[in-house]
Amino acid sequence: MATAPGLTPQQRLRLLADAITAAPADRTVDLPYTYVHIQSWTRATNVITRSDLQRWRRDADDSGREVTRRLPDVRGLPHRPTPDERRQFATASTKTTRYASGDLAPYLPEPLTTDIAELAGALAPRELAGEPAYPRMLVQGVIDIATSQYLNQEQRAAALGVLADVPAIAYQGEQTDLAGRTGLGFTVKADNSQTQLIVHPSTGEILSAQENAHGAKPGLFSYVLFLERGHTSTETGTLGGRT
Repeated sequence: MATAPGLTPQQRLRLLADAITAAPADRTVDLPYTYVHIQSWTRATNVITRSDLQRWRRDADDSGREVTRRLPDVRGLPHRPTPDERRQFATASTKTTRYASGDLAPYLPEPLTTDIAELAGALAPRELAGEPAYPRMLVQGVIDIATSQYLNQEQRAAALGVLADVPAIAYQGEQTDLAGRTGLGFTVKADNSQTQLIVHPSTGEILSAQENAHGAKPGLFSYVLFLERGHTSTETGTLGGRT
């Protein structure tokens, strides 16, 4: 229904929020570790950093472990990530970082609220609603919680509800991310930048997020691929059963 013609972006997002299905990891929330695997390209002054990150956070005490693979920085802000770069991560050297209790806190306190207004208020102060940057803050907040912690079916619906309340959001139709996955594309232009989200058409999960800056230094600001999200029984296990 969210892809039907003649709908506003807000209607599409609300329809999607109402109809999203459970993701496989929704059934494993009793496991002790929240696991996320992302790949990201991020502006740092005049270069683009490239990282592959696996994170295990023990929910009981916010301890955990991260394994990071880095490719050499790329000079030039117009750089665009490529599938070949993704393949290079597999042979990059790894760095392991361990976190003591309390050192790997989630972006927002858990459990995350499923009330749309409360979630929006936690992501961006309501007193800034009239500021040009406010739509960008809301969208970035949704990206940040998806990067930091696991959102169950109800929480994903609430996050989509937050996006549906962003007045500047636009619908781009079906889009394909760098990993070859197809979803529904939405963009927000605000605060001298444009952010694109690609959302899974069934589960409502964010597949990828990309922000391009305009102005004095136009070009890529960030690109993140959400490859795996879920829960594991140890700080070495992954959703595919690898260690």
